[in-house]
Amino acid sequence: MRHVLGISGGKDSAALAIYMQTKYPNLDIDYYTCDTGKELDETYQLIELLETVLGKKITVLRAMEKSPEPAFDHFLKMYGGFLPSSMSRWCTKKLKLEPFEKYVGSDPVVSYVGIRGDEDREGYISRKANIQSIFPFRKNIWSEDVILKALANANRAALLDYYSSLPLEHRSQRFEDLLIQGIEPSFTLSQKLNLLLDLNVRSLNEIVFAWLKTTDYPLAHETYFPLVDNDEVLVRDDIFRILNESGVGIPAYYNKIEYEVNGNKGQYARSRSGCYFCFFQQKIEWVWLYEQHPLRFFQAVEYEKDGYTWNQDERLEDLIAPERMTQIKEEFLKKSANHNPKSPFLMDILADAEGEGCAACFL
Repeated sequence: MRHVLGISGGKDSAALAIYMQTKYPNLDIDYYTCDTGKELDETYQLIELLETVLGKKITVLRAMEKSPEPAFDHFLKMYGGFLPSSMSRWCTKKLKLEPFEKYVGSDPVVSYVGIRGDEDREGYISRKANIQSIFPFRKNIWSEDVILKALANANRAALLDYYSSLPLEHRSQRFEDLLIQGIEPSFTLSQKLNLLLDLNVRSLNEIVFAWLKTTDYPLAHETYFPLVDNDEVLVRDDIFRILNESGVGIPAYYNKIEYEVNGNKGQYARSRSGCYFCFFQQKIEWVWLYEQHPLRFFQAVEYEKDGYTWNQDERLEDLIAPERMTQIKEEFLKKSANHNPKSPFLMDILADAEGEGCAACFL
């Protein structure tokens, strides 16, 4: 059994690496990062800091290592100059997923993913049967596919048997009644899962883990899995606390930078890790890139020479026209002013505005 954890360069995966080493030091976890060759320098700085804190090397995975040109450029030619987009994320497949699955091979693997307890998304789930994803920050540590199968109506009797074997003090009639209740249009899988989790996270983990032993999932081969006892839920504030207390700190591109437009002051930053030309960036983030990393910005511009653009509605050269940048900054100021943030961090406003981007990019 191998345990692996991918470092994306973002705050959540970095915090997860520190959390897992601190809470589960007996798990021999392999840390890796998928280097696209198109990252900001701050990403590489974070990797170095993490290696120091973890006291362990982070394996660097690269696609097309024998190619004389960067992997992204190699695949861009293969795709006829067609830039990746939200509708065609070939960059994620070629630069992240395929190197990761090659690295794993056919070994049974548990892959730890840093999706927080205050996020409503699933994240990457491999189609390879030998890779099982676990989400330590969430109330529900199991992946969607595991829950879908484990809580299926056909398994109700088996789950009840597993539950009956737990110590009496860990059981309740309400939990048992929910296990027996069938999933139907008026009582969905999501409702059943959330009610069970609200009653007793550890009991649910115990019976799901027992059910896994009847399957071909990697954890079927384990007699004990320490995260079964984990009922912690970590949210955004916990992530910042872990990073600051460890000495790693927040990745530098999250730092708020002040700008002024027409006498009004605002702040901008990057909202996610990933390639400097990530097509999930908002317009304000492209402006940030232009003003804070102009070399990287114009490298991104060069990729638009074949006629394709990073934004479906606007070329980067048009985006940085003075009047256009003023408009973008003003619009972001208004959006920030009208936003009622749950968190004081600017990156949360940015992320809430257009979503978290490609889940697989958080490998």
